[in-house]
Amino acid sequence: MNLSDNLLIWLGRGCDHRAVAARSRTVGNEQEHRVTVAIQQLIWRVENIRDAFHRAVFVDRDVDAAMAAAGSDCTFAYSPMGTGAGPDGLRAFLTDDVLPHLPAGLTFRRVTRTADQRRVVEENLVSFTHDRDLPWLLPGIPATGRDVEVRAVSIAAFKHTTHLGDISTRITSYRVLWDLWSTLTQLDADPAMLHRPAVPL
Repeated sequence: MNLSDNLLIWLGRGCDHRAVAARSRTVGNEQEHRVTVAIQQLIWRVENIRDAFHRAVFVDRDVDAAMAAAGSDCTFAYSPMGTGAGPDGLRAFLTDDVLPHLPAGLTFRRVTRTADQRRVVEENLVSFTHDRDLPWLLPGIPATGRDVEVRAVSIAAFKHTTHLGDISTRITSYRVLWDLWSTLTQLDADPAMLHRPAVPL
């Protein structure tokens, strides 16, 4: 087994992954391999960068901090609606469609997280009050004033580059899959009102 490519650490709620001795067993023999310190550091690095991006967008509403965590080729997308932006439009998407349109009471409660040195996958219970239009999530659905709690899964992918021994890590793709049907049901909203992008991401 190639640890660099295949090793995953599964993190349940309340699990301190830095205290877990992650191992993988080679197929066909009894030899055990511990995760190298370098791989552990890369895993921690991508988790921290993912969390910095999430915090910049959904907590601090700081587009400059979000762009600093994202790579120059980063794509940010919401499924199944297909809203989002590629590298050329990411700053405008965050500035115009996301940050001014974050709903009241928006909270994320982690259910699970899975990480390796190139990606972080996290499942959350997301709660908010639908007090405004959400062009980044529900384009075309007017505010209903209703409370919502749904599951969402985010997948952040990363690229590492090195220069003179220094490692630079940036997000290349950040995709979020929302439970759209549950969201619309809780809002008592008509799916026919959704405005899907002409070219979904």
